[in-house]
Amino acid sequence: MAPSEEYRVRVTKDYLVFCAAHFICFENGQCEYLHGHNYKVGAELTGPLGAAQMVYDFILVKKLLRKIVDSLDHRMLVPLKSPMIRVEERGSSVRLSFEKKEWIFPREDCVLLDMESTTAELLARWIAGQLLQELARNSLPPPQRIRIDVEETFGQTATYETNGV
Repeated sequence: MAPSEEYRVRVTKDYLVFCAAHFICFENGQCEYLHGHNYKVGAELTGPLGAAQMVYDFILVKKLLRKIVDSLDHRMLVPLKSPMIRVEERGSSVRLSFEKKEWIFPREDCVLLDMESTTAELLARWIAGQLLQELARNSLPPPQRIRIDVEETFGQTATYETNGV
């Protein structure tokens, strides 16, 4: 019986970071103050070796991840599917409201995200989805497994991982 083999590539670079603002509202009626983080992103892709004896080319994965994190950099992260935060686009602005609180931001400063909350866990899932789309756009096969780490601050990292993509 041949030993089981598995190949992975992992990318974490100092420039795979984004600074963004957000807040999270909780079911108990509490809502965080608007604040920001210097997020750091890492990706791990598992799959077979290709013709070039690589799972994926590191250079391409770095380029694709950088494009994704750059799209979030210096923006207000807005969860469109939040059951607690109401989001309204009003011409060139976005209005968010939660109970008696409200915030109005320039539309160009916001990233409207198809998620329930802007937790690090859900940001990791969103980044994974974006990376899978970018791989497909580059005519690359999906990985057998993808893992995305989003570090919100030193010592606080959330991970999203899925098999059989």
